Amino acid sequence: MASSTSWKRDFASGLIILLPLLVTIYVIVYLYGILASAAVIPAIDAELLSALGLPSSAGFVEFARVFTTLVIFILIVFSIGYLMRTAVGDLVERAIDDVMNHVPGLRVVYNASKMAVETALSGTEELQSPVKLEVWDGMRMTAFKTGKTTEDGREVLFLPTAPNITTGYVLEVEPHRYEEIDERVEDALTRILSAGFGDTNRNAGGTPIPVADEEEYADD
Repeated sequence: MASSTSWKRDFASGLIILLPLLVTIYVIVYLYGILASAAVIPAIDAELLSALGLPSSAGFVEFARVFTTLVIFILIVFSIGYLMRTAVGDLVERAIDDVMNHVPGLRVVYNASKMAVETALSGTEELQSPVKLEVWDGMRMTAFKTGKTTEDGREVLFLPTAPNITTGYVLEVEPHRYEEIDERVEDALTRILSAGFGDTNRNAGGTPIPVADEEEYADD
């Protein structure tokens, strides 16, 4: 029985390491194929590469197009980012938001994607310590302090949904209605993003204990 549990745990641990890598590689290959087939920069061909003294094989031409496209995209992103830090950039962003918010249907996609990017890039800096909020009798949910308070002294909390943390609820709660917990923001977000499956159990020394081994540690 112990050996069966052991090989299942080893197999699961291997999948946890390999599957994210395989998915990442698949996404990279998929995006590379899109960029290569789109021929975004058709001016780069075998003739041009030969003139520059570079290999002119079909594979290298494809790689040169993808590489040049990525470089140009990164330069455009940096340029727009620099522009957005100026007064003109702020006006441009407001104008774009205003136009997109007047387009039925597309405004939902625009606002959702913008919020998702802002959440992904801003990380957890804007979220304060996680708390436990009892929304119904006997049922608790994980929320985060925003550092804001209302005029009547209530704490403003953000209660994200799982596994999509870009959506959720903004709650105004009295301080005695939630319980502060000794947990890092990253750990709480990991639990939410994984729909509860990514929660780790730790022993007194802080070392993660696999769920399958809980009984062994309990017996000790």
